[in-house]
Amino acid sequence: MTKTSLALAVAASTLGLSLSQVANAAFIEDSKASVEARNFYFNRDFRQEGGNSSNGQSKAEEWAQGFILRAESGYTEGTVGFGLDAIGMLGFKLDSGDGTAGTGLLTPDRSGGSQDYSSDLAVAAKAKISKSVLKVGSMQYKNMAIASSDSRLTPQVFSGGQLVSQEIEGLTLDAARIREVNNRDSGDYEDISIASGGRRGITTPGGATTDKFSYLGGTYKVTKDLTAAYYYSELEELYKQNSFNLVHVLPLADKQTLKTDVRYARSTDDGRSNVDNKAFGAMVTYGLSGHAFGLGYQKMSGDTGAAYINGTDPFLVNYVQIGDFANKDETSWQARYDFNFASIGIPGLTFMTRYLTGDNVDRGAAASDGQEWERNTELMYVFQDGALKNLGVRWRNASVRSNFANDIDENRLIVSYTLPLF
Repeated sequence: MTKTSLALAVAASTLGLSLSQVANAAFIEDSKASVEARNFYFNRDFRQEGGNSSNGQSKAEEWAQGFILRAESGYTEGTVGFGLDAIGMLGFKLDSGDGTAGTGLLTPDRSGGSQDYSSDLAVAAKAKISKSVLKVGSMQYKNMAIASSDSRLTPQVFSGGQLVSQEIEGLTLDAARIREVNNRDSGDYEDISIASGGRRGITTPGGATTDKFSYLGGTYKVTKDLTAAYYYSELEELYKQNSFNLVHVLPLADKQTLKTDVRYARSTDDGRSNVDNKAFGAMVTYGLSGHAFGLGYQKMSGDTGAAYINGTDPFLVNYVQIGDFANKDETSWQARYDFNFASIGIPGLTFMTRYLTGDNVDRGAAASDGQEWERNTELMYVFQDGALKNLGVRWRNASVRSNFANDIDENRLIVSYTLPLF
């Protein structure tokens, strides 16, 4: 028996499939796998007097090497097709110490530093009928209700089940029940918690974690230029949320477009919190050849700031490299510029810069309104051919200043190489 057949047999045993079921053309020929080598340097300087307000740390700085294997099988033949997906993750510490841990790249150790090595495996079984797919196991999610973070060395994954159906043309229905999370700097699955930092004003006197998150929603392509979406989600006993999204792309002329992205979410408590928030955001982007000019607006109202699962990427217009501008009563603006150098004959090279400012943050009766700003710059190049093809180099820079949170200067340097296996 070949190594490939043996591996398929072992994987199939988790589904109760025989090797004869697995070894068919669709299961094998439709399979794909790749491995990404991700080298990550992270430096965050706390610029205010006294350092990080939570622990006095003056700097968080670490360097690590990660490997991410992503594998997706095809489906067995028959009315119901079965398959497997997997994400394998390895992380190695290259440099960390002298009180500079806490970047989120590596798993913490008991002494306040970081572990030398970490590994995780996320496996999901899947079944397909017609154009509907059910997955059960550990996986990443990305939609309006929940979006796994992949902004550090290895991605955040969740344990649960998901059903996605595309039986009706233009309509995608999406439902899930999720129990646990394995965060990007953790080697263990744990209960899910609500984000409550900053001046969000969210309290959870009955406990901040739960083992049940559910959502039901979908997106519909109304016309070729207009897409509408709605999701209902519930983090049991912590919050309920209704989210809406409209995206319209208007062609103006040759190589010119006007994109409008409007988002609204209404969040309320579910028994063990005080969540009460309305989050409105809109982003308008004018595209001209390789240029893109964007202007964003975001407004928080209600008794608290925005509610979302801790550690995830929230569906907010002004969620950026460091901040989310989602504190209680906060109003924020964003100005953004992107340039794709492919438009002038340099494919693979992109540039982005943006500036955000927020004010009117509720800091309590005894304090003036909170204000903050953040500036981001990103330069990225992916080699298009030759011996270095698929090698990407990305530099991300950010500065944050605030009268209610940490002042931060941050640099991230990420070198990644993705190798398709089959």
